[in-house]
Amino acid sequence: MLKCGAFFALGCFLSYYLGLSCTVTTLVVFGVYLATGGWRFTWVVINTLPRDLKALQVLIKLKLQTKKYIANETTIADLFSKTAAKYPNKDCILFEKQKWTYRDVEIYVNRVANYFQEEGYQKGDVVALLMENRPEYVCFWLGLSKIGAVAALINYNLRNQPLAHSVKAAESKGIVFAGDMSLALEEIMPSLSRDLRLYCIGSMASSGISPIYMDPILQKSPDFPPRKVRVKFTDKLFYVFTSGTTGLPKAAIISHSRFNYMTVAVNQFMNLTEEDVLYDCLPLYHTAGGVIGVGQMIIAGTTLVIKKKFSASRFWDDCVEYKCTAGQYIGEICRYLLAQPVKPAETQHKVRVMFGNGLKPQIWAEFQKRFGVAQMGEFYGATEGNCNTINPDNRIGAVGFTTMIAPALYPITLIKIDERTGEHIRDRNGVCIRAKPGEPGELVGKIVKGDALREFDGYVNKQATDKKVCSDVFRKGDQAFLTGDILMMDEFGYFYFRDRTGDTFRWKGENVSTNEVEAVISNIIKLNDAVVYGVEIPGLEGRAGMATIVDETNSLDLENLHSALQKSLPAYAKPLFIRIKKSVDTTGTFKLKKVDLRKEGFDPSIVKDPLYCLISGKYQPITEQVYNDICSGKIRL
Repeated sequence: MLKCGAFFALGCFLSYYLGLSCTVTTLVVFGVYLATGGWRFTWVVINTLPRDLKALQVLIKLKLQTKKYIANETTIADLFSKTAAKYPNKDCILFEKQKWTYRDVEIYVNRVANYFQEEGYQKGDVVALLMENRPEYVCFWLGLSKIGAVAALINYNLRNQPLAHSVKAAESKGIVFAGDMSLALEEIMPSLSRDLRLYCIGSMASSGISPIYMDPILQKSPDFPPRKVRVKFTDKLFYVFTSGTTGLPKAAIISHSRFNYMTVAVNQFMNLTEEDVLYDCLPLYHTAGGVIGVGQMIIAGTTLVIKKKFSASRFWDDCVEYKCTAGQYIGEICRYLLAQPVKPAETQHKVRVMFGNGLKPQIWAEFQKRFGVAQMGEFYGATEGNCNTINPDNRIGAVGFTTMIAPALYPITLIKIDERTGEHIRDRNGVCIRAKPGEPGELVGKIVKGDALREFDGYVNKQATDKKVCSDVFRKGDQAFLTGDILMMDEFGYFYFRDRTGDTFRWKGENVSTNEVEAVISNIIKLNDAVVYGVEIPGLEGRAGMATIVDETNSLDLENLHSALQKSLPAYAKPLFIRIKKSVDTTGTFKLKKVDLRKEGFDPSIVKDPLYCLISGKYQPITEQVYNDICSGKIRL
């Protein structure tokens, strides 16, 4: 303000005292502004104005659209019905050899809605979904949403306690599962409520449970719209499970409004239309595949190609076969594709844009050059948060941006954090200190009550929600959502991912809770102390799990440990590295010790304790040669 006042005074002096014209006065003041440091901001404006104007256009559209949908009590199912009415015979979902038109999907969705409504399910009731990617997956949660019921999208890789926890945490009244998931479900039935109703599609892989078989029932269920239930645009649509620093998976709330704005933002920045065919090989229980990918089919009329699982060898062949024009990825997918032998299909496809998260800067340009994808849309978005952002203009390495011209329009920022203690650094008034360009900081988003775009919907568990909220961030008395991610911002407002904070790391596109893995290991080995953290492997995305285990008596059975971990943890959460120590620091500085362990990693030239790596299904000693082979990629993890 003082600087503005000085420039205003200078203008008055030049205009009124010296009698200079308005044009000359303006040019002189602007020249002084540039000479006194203003050239930096001017350079930023020149470089970012087109980007920010596009973002402003998208933001205004979303705000007006959200206001309209709230007033009209529009739902995601309503938006899909509108799209289906517009393109009834257009391909909606392509899966293996199946083709589902928009009319086909709408009919199946209505049958699901009518069946569960007749079964007595009401607004707010939760039904868990446990199945691999398939067209019915989307139809079930859409159908449930028509009657106000809430689907809980369960990670189909989970087993035993994490799986049982997810079903119970969502307070599920029923669970719809694919027959090939019956064994996993059978294992946890003793720990679930006896009132839980089971519904199966497809053929059962076991006979230990007695579900209701949905396939013949849905064939006879009415295909007209169900009785109207009042559902608001801000109501819950479904739950997505996310791992966090508190341990087991948490049910994050995805509202109709959140689903819409995440979908529309990507749609607008990536310029997707009804003419596009989107290749979605990501899990549909995840936000990336199940919200941003599926959302294009629902809202924009984009044809959606889904796969049971990602296949690096089939990726480009599929894109050619289905005539895809857009695709989704996580960082690992791009690396896997680059590792494949050169084949004709990789240049015969029509994919013009790919979007996702986790693409490493080191392979970004190489990926685009080899496969001829014109635009990579790297985005950042916590499932439950309000800090979604995207890199719309191929800025290599950037995961998104914020405007430097008018930051109040979309209040997300980086706040300084003590990297050793994890505490936020505050000024003398107790307000968080913002990180400057070039400085690392935790990404946070201001929470504005009553603004659907700035709300934090949180988790089903209120305690988990409270832990993600920080007070006195932008100013005294406000609140902000904590992402738990350390980013860095450059002078143009582009964000670059650095690391996870606290006790969570990311591997294979999944968040891994160190607390959960530590608890599992401690139960298996009957020891008190086990420390889990993520370590970097050259050339690989994210951090691989490593456990330091205290074994004072040399009694640790690594074979038994691996066997038990296979039964208790999903593949991405199993530690790839084991370090055995005689003791670890368990004082108040325990967090600091974990930081030191992570820095030391699995390098036998630094670590003198016994080290092991999970190779070919066994924990094998890490020698200098093994370490070098891991780092060079000869040993693939």
